[in-house]
Amino acid sequence: MLATAAGAGLALWGITRTWSTKVTDRPGLTQLRESHPGTDTAPLVLALALVALAGAGALFATKGVVRRVLGVLIALAGAGTAVAAIVGRAGLELGNAGAGGTVWPIVCVAGGLLVVLGGWWTVRHGHEWPGMGARYERTVTAPAADDTTGTVDARTAWDALDRGDDPTAR
Repeated sequence: MLATAAGAGLALWGITRTWSTKVTDRPGLTQLRESHPGTDTAPLVLALALVALAGAGALFATKGVVRRVLGVLIALAGAGTAVAAIVGRAGLELGNAGAGGTVWPIVCVAGGLLVVLGGWWTVRHGHEWPGMGARYERTVTAPAADDTTGTVDARTAWDALDRGDDPTAR
């Protein structure tokens, strides 16, 4: 879960940095600089990194086969993040962006690969991790023997509390 969250955060950080800068010379005036973040050329990286971050949070609420399926989806989101960053950088005219035009796409690819690692680790070992406690799971209890409707009367519940009984524990 930590690898997934860290990789998604790394990709989100890299995609919001300046990937290209276009400088337009204007005779008699100062140069016009137009900076473009990675979200302009590779918007899919942002979307997939957010999906991976949400998946990292969802790992807490799942267990068993559902957690493994979620791990596969997280790994696919990470792979998509890395590929989208490479494709976005491939067709990019850097202009005067300098090293930022190369470093930030590499950061996004590294984040995507870290998400893939987190997804793979979830698929491989996720079934061994503990799930949320039973108090977060809804259980269905049978109605009391004297209750034929399946509902609890408010008066009966208060009387049970007065006796020191817990009316919710059956």
